[in-house]
Amino acid sequence: MTTADITIPQGRKVKQVLDGARNVFVAHGYERASMDEIARAACVSKATVYSYFADKRDLFTAMYRAEMLRLADSAVELADTHLAPQQALREAGRRMLEYLTSDFALAMYRICVAETPRFPEIGLAFYEGGPELGRARFGDYLREADARGVLRVDDIDLAADQFFQLCQTTICDRMICGVQHSFSADEIARVLDGAVTTFMARYGV
Repeated sequence: MTTADITIPQGRKVKQVLDGARNVFVAHGYERASMDEIARAACVSKATVYSYFADKRDLFTAMYRAEMLRLADSAVELADTHLAPQQALREAGRRMLEYLTSDFALAMYRICVAETPRFPEIGLAFYEGGPELGRARFGDYLREADARGVLRVDDIDLAADQFFQLCQTTICDRMICGVQHSFSADEIARVLDGAVTTFMARYGV
């Protein structure tokens, strides 16, 4: 079973547990996070947590996938509009950078790097819930734009990956290495303008 096959339980209590887990994992990382602390953060009993999730890895996977689905759903809006491709691409890039520069994204990246050698399923959850899910959702927009004739994209998956990498230029490396922790509107605009211009030079009509 892959993380894409996981059904996330629904309901108010489950949301409390997922929100509590999110806060604890961001604050303490994976190894130092405990189910007791997650239960306290969620204001539920530990028995309630275990009634929904078998163990900490199961909870981490569900929490991360739920967060990524929420982010990816906003990208669907792009495919539902008839914005000029430059506008749609810039908005997609802005949303992605807003996420990538968040404390949550940085914490998840560090957990993935630290824990994947021991728990490969965490790396799988990170990949399927992040890059793979983003590629699929953004690919829907590229496919629709190609059908409308406003972009010419032969390889949807490759083009999606290329755009994501262009949007991460400079900013993500500086964040991951601790060189810079926040970015001005001008710095973000510089990266997004370059990403959109480069992408349109390759795929624009």
